[in-house]
This record gives sequence, structure tokens and C-alpha cells, in this order.
Amino acid sequence: MNSTSRVWRTTGVLSLLSTLLLIAGFLYAVRDVILPGAVGSGAEVHQGTAGNPEEESNVPPQKAEVLNVTAIGDSLAKGTGDDSGKGFARRFVELIKEQGMDSKLVNNLGINGLTTEGLMALLDEKGVQYSLSQAHIIILSIGGNDLFDGGENLQTAGKLPTELDLEQSVSQASMRLGAIADKIRETNPEAQLVYISLYNPFSDLPGMREIGDEAVSRWNHIVTNILRERERTLVVPTFDLFTYNSQKYLASDHFHPNGAGYQIIAERMMQGIY
Repeated sequence: MNSTSRVWRTTGVLSLLSTLLLIAGFLYAVRDVILPGAVGSGAEVHQGTAGNPEEESNVPPQKAEVLNVTAIGDSLAKGTGDDSGKGFARRFVELIKEQGMDSKLVNNLGINGLTTEGLMALLDEKGVQYSLSQAHIIILSIGGNDLFDGGENLQTAGKLPTELDLEQSVSQASMRLGAIADKIRETNPEAQLVYISLYNPFSDLPGMREIGDEAVSRWNHIVTNILRERERTLVVPTFDLFTYNSQKYLASDHFHPNGAGYQIIAERMMQGIY
């Protein structure tokens, strides 16, 4: 009993520290990369001269009539679970408009059940490349199906994934994420790539809280390091938003966010921009 308690306490502390570091990095990156002043004045999102605020203030932003947003990835990018159909992409656009800037969702390329492997192939399609090329901000959600198989096994009385299953899924999928980011950057090198990190939708399910939290924390840590090495990328933490709040923010399928869940993700994306 004492050994089990220590494991739980250790896992909880590590998950909390990882989440706090992710949030801190997110806020710092938003401030330095998205440039609040540029977005608030109706300018196209761009990156100024790093490390020299005086030089940045002397560079006039390029004007854009509309801030174009494109979402790509899995069912969360699509907005599955939101009765309004808005998801975080359309809600994010609405929040931008509330700040006085015109914005539109160019396209939502979210596909239910999409994995990192499927996304790699999708990025080769000409229509997808065109939609991405039109965006100032590209929202990416991927990885949840790689880790949890869309939640299907857990909701159909199938077997639960083991710790080894999740560890292998994290390793394999994370190796593909760097290539995905590079493909998106190659298609549109000027856009801001915003990645929506993972949460554990089964934190209240016996047998899944501890290993699920550990797998998600490991995934988010690896992905943050991968994207940090690439320009114009931002990781949005969500783990803390859903921990202990699954009944409030998850849809009836116990996997996807509901409308309120998508709203808090959209608001998290906006934090630090204005």
C-alpha cells in the first residue's frame, strides 16, 4: 500500500511540474513569437528580430485585411463533441474578432481517427497544401489517436492499453511529429504553427489514470522539445485544463471536449496575445 501511494504521489508531482513548465513556456512563446502588438493592430503575424525589442519596434508590420486560420489533424481539430460544431478553431477565430481584428477559418482539415501516420500522407495532397498555404495561423491537433486508439478500446469493453503499449505509441508517434512540422513549415514557412498538446481523457477510469497521465506527460514533453527546435511554433498546454474536470469539459463519449472544453482551449490559445 505504501509503495503504491509513493508511486501515485511521484507520478502526480512529475505530471504537475511538466504541466507548469509547459504553461510557462507557452506564455513566454506567445509573447515573443506571436507579437501581441502586431496581432492587435491588424497586422499579419510575423517574427521580428529575436532578442532586441528596440529593433522589433522599428520594423513596421505588414498589413493583412484578414487573419486566416486553418485547422488540421484529428477529431479535436475537426471539433467532434461540440454540439455547436465550432470546435476550438472557429471559437479561436471568434475570440480574434472580439479583439477588433477581422479573421476567418479558411478550412478545417480535421479528420476523425487521424493518426500521425495518416497525417503524413495527408500533407502530400495538393488541396491540403493549398489550404495551408493560405493561412497566417495553422492549428495542429494530432497524437491522441496514436496513444489511445481514439478511445474505442476503452469504450467497447475491449482491453486497456498497457504501460508498455503507451510507451511504444509515444516513441513511434513522436518520431513522426518532427517530420509533420517540417512538412507544414515547407508548405507555409511564414505561418504560425500552433500545436494543441494532449490531455488524458481517461484520468477517472480505473487502471488508466496513472499510466495515462505518465504517457501524456511524456508525449507533451517530447513534442515541446521537438517543436522548440523549429521556428514559428507554439505549444498550447491542455493537460491541466482537463485534469479533475472531465465531467465538466468532456463530451458524452468521454474522449472529446464538449463545447465548454473547446472554449477553454481556444481561450488558452489566446492567452498572452492581447
